[in-house]
Amino acid sequence: MGITSGTGSATQSKPFAATGRQRAATQRTDQQRERILQVAAQLFADQGYANTTMAQIVRALGVTKPFVYYYFRDKQEIFETLSWRPAVDCLTAMDFPADDRRRAVVKVMEGIERLIRLTIAHHPCAFFAYREPQVYRPEYRAAALKLAHHFYDRMCPLLEEARNDGDLDFGDAKITALAACSLPGFCYTWYRPDGRLSTDEMVRTLCTYAWRVIGLR
Repeated sequence: MGITSGTGSATQSKPFAATGRQRAATQRTDQQRERILQVAAQLFADQGYANTTMAQIVRALGVTKPFVYYYFRDKQEIFETLSWRPAVDCLTAMDFPADDRRRAVVKVMEGIERLIRLTIAHHPCAFFAYREPQVYRPEYRAAALKLAHHFYDRMCPLLEEARNDGDLDFGDAKITALAACSLPGFCYTWYRPDGRLSTDEMVRTLCTYAWRVIGLR
């Protein structure tokens, strides 16, 4: 199944604006921002948010502090930027065009597979929100919650339609959706990219468990 990120209206605005001195994006500034984000992501993954300082990020990059502050206000903005990308990709996984006439069960399965694959693809940043939810500002948490509602507001009706079609067998739609979609999230406690299962094998395994949760017939 193809993997694409959604474009629903709920995802268009970020919960933060660029607050470093850099405003207009160019190819070079985008590259420099990505360089900072990549280095910071590894440090956050290895050490956690509290134990990672801007000084460490600067030192790992081999640049000066003004260089980093040109792009980002502080490490919280870096952390939120890293977290927002997987949030948008994963929580728009149930977005389908209005003219998509496929059976609901097909869309449910494709959406769950997207969610799982994208969560793994965004390792380690997709797991930051599970590991350290206390870090985020209220504005960020509100935007992330809006995205979550966006996801489940699309998934639950599809589940119910698929049940009415006789393709799924489950009880409460919201609980079923939450249970099925919690599978990739809790990988943060044990998933490693270099583990014994390849990405495709991991996706297939988690999808198999998700199909059982939704009562695939």
